[in-house]
Amino acid sequence: MKAQDETNFSRIAVAIEYIKSNFKTQPGLEEVAEKINVSPFHFQRMFTDWAGVSPKKFLQYITVEHAKKMLKENNATLFDTAFQTGLSGTGRLHDLFINIEGMTPGEYKNGGENLSINYSFAESPFGNILVASTSKGICHMAFATGEKDALQELKTKFPNAVYNQIVDLAQQKYIIHFYARLERA
Repeated sequence: MKAQDETNFSRIAVAIEYIKSNFKTQPGLEEVAEKINVSPFHFQRMFTDWAGVSPKKFLQYITVEHAKKMLKENNATLFDTAFQTGLSGTGRLHDLFINIEGMTPGEYKNGGENLSINYSFAESPFGNILVASTSKGICHMAFATGEKDALQELKTKFPNAVYNQIVDLAQQKYIIHFYARLERA
């Protein structure tokens, strides 16, 4: 690895750790860039190149994972969950879940109650995958070495949902986008 690559790798490692440790304050691009001594513009490009997602999207993933844990394990209210994840209110929590999880936080908390989940299996360059979606977007994707086991894992995650084995528009768009990104890489 070249010296500059090693430096950039170290910077991104520090940035990732900083975001993970401080997600409850929802640090902005400028704050994290300052921590690793680069400009916000350079940090945005460097982080996306190394991590595969923008710093903002990474922060959203970390935030939603914490929120999911609170909702499932602690049985927290939506208000408490929003507050404990550093969001300004339940509206931001709702938007975050729709954007990342393809369902509302209440639907997630209730194991998919009153939720219809479409699922299908597809081949990828890395093996078979299970893609599941709601009317709001993709809610689950996992490698599927065995279709029965993969479907059971999904049903365990959302035991109260109704399941339909069909390919819908959200799945088609995601898979097309996924393959397009692979071809550009």
